[in-house]
Amino acid sequence: MTSADVAREAGVSRATVSYVLNDSPRHRIPETTRRRVWEAAARLGYAPSAAARSLRRGRSDIVLGLLPDWPIEHVLGRLVQQLTDAFAEHALTFLVHSSAHPVRPLREVWKALTPAAVLALDEFPEAEVEAMRAAGVEVVMAVHGAEGGPHRQPLVVEEPIGAAQARYLVTGHDRIGYAYPDLPRLGVLARPRLDGVRKVYAGLGLAEPDVRTVASGPDGALDAVRGWLTATPAVTGVCAFNDEIALAVLVALRTLGRRAPRDLAVIGVDDIPAAALAQPPLTTLVRDTGVIARNLVRRVVDGLDGGRIPADPVEDLLRVVVRASA
Repeated sequence: MTSADVAREAGVSRATVSYVLNDSPRHRIPETTRRRVWEAAARLGYAPSAAARSLRRGRSDIVLGLLPDWPIEHVLGRLVQQLTDAFAEHALTFLVHSSAHPVRPLREVWKALTPAAVLALDEFPEAEVEAMRAAGVEVVMAVHGAEGGPHRQPLVVEEPIGAAQARYLVTGHDRIGYAYPDLPRLGVLARPRLDGVRKVYAGLGLAEPDVRTVASGPDGALDAVRGWLTATPAVTGVCAFNDEIALAVLVALRTLGRRAPRDLAVIGVDDIPAAALAQPPLTTLVRDTGVIARNLVRRVVDGLDGGRIPADPVEDLLRVVVRASA
């Protein structure tokens, strides 16, 4: 099926079909005509050619999203959906590729797709950025390690998360622990969060956090919790890297016959659905990923329109969800 078939079916010109299906803002088409064209296209099973649309615009409508080898869980999945929705509002398609166990090199992926922009959650080699730009990719952005290498500030900053956790616990807890994830690839998130905790306590002249590695799972936190409870002086509160790690700490406490917050106050990050169902319900820090997604998309769109992309971090709204664990 072609646009000419749709034009005959709807009783309009091919130009009108083009204006309607491409939602051209420069041509005023009566609503009844628009509806007739869309109904004709639906009856015939016609869809505009993405390749033709790209040729007309001079670029594709694809934004390639590169996911690092991180666990794809509730929060990351939510962010991907919000990015997808925000890009769709600008007639852009967000196509996600995960680097976990890649079956083909990254360079082959973006060359095959010829995206208008690339948005990566983690940083990638500068040589890869240069190759993308040389191939015509207009915008290249990395969220947790901005384009240009490790000395550029990330677009989404993690340190305030740890700082907010520490500020919440600091009243009544002079000695705290930090539950660090056991997956090295999460270090790009965990290290700055831990730095945020350290800076708050150092600024108040309090002891360095007792950092222990915790694996998610029923028995992942037993050794860490035993260590915190028997430390001298004892640790009385714990900032966890995320809610999964915090839930492991709560399970370990119950296994040892202890309870939060009486024996150890616990605060997580992300407010996953299980946080409210924990025993006791988990106090946690939540960020507005919808605001982050819209801000990132705005920068990509501005870059595609020839504007300057700011180097400063995007807005990140944080709040504590207070429950019974801390």
